[in-house]
Amino acid sequence: MILELRNIFKEYQQGKLRVPVLKDVNFTMSEGEYVAIMGPSGSGKTTLMNIIGCLDKATSGTFLLDGQDVNLCSDNEMSDIRLTKIGFVFQSFHLLPRQTALENVEMPLNYAGTPKKERRERALLALERVGLADRVNFRPNQLSGGQMQRVAIARAMVNQPKILLADEPTGALDSRSGAQVMELFQSLNDEGVTVLMITHDAEIAEHAARIVLIRDGELTEKEVTG
Repeated sequence: MILELRNIFKEYQQGKLRVPVLKDVNFTMSEGEYVAIMGPSGSGKTTLMNIIGCLDKATSGTFLLDGQDVNLCSDNEMSDIRLTKIGFVFQSFHLLPRQTALENVEMPLNYAGTPKKERRERALLALERVGLADRVNFRPNQLSGGQMQRVAIARAMVNQPKILLADEPTGALDSRSGAQVMELFQSLNDEGVTVLMITHDAEIAEHAARIVLIRDGELTEKEVTG
């Protein structure tokens, strides 16, 4: 089991009120799976993503990622997990505008202290993997939305993370670019990459092999037909 959430609760303090956001969430994911967590705005899916992405901690419960109990981790340890075990893909790309595609993809390797030659080789391979070998020296403003998202996916993959965590990855794209990005996620999963997709869009969720619904902070499995 690559990921396991047991009896996860998350509450926020608002003045004197405690506001429950996640309520007794139980969820497991095996290596190589492709899962979508789908829910409307306000359902708790962003809070859940932040916990799975080690950007936040649960109020109570157990979260095991690759066998490590995240709730017992220090901030520095959580930062290391984010760098080495989770590849993030966001709706708004988060590329550095003055850096080339290659330099953007190299960034996580930079933080990890990877030697320059290896950094360059791995970043070039990652860009080739997402079909952008001919765009390595382009800056974000020279790329289309779909190409920027593919650079972001290459950057997420370059550290060979345990999980690729995608939050509304087609939200800023036109339908054609969105379809190409979803094809890329499928091909990465076919290669054995573990993909967890967070979305409000049923059409996007249908690409996953397994769909989990979140509503009012509670999870339910959805039967996938066909």
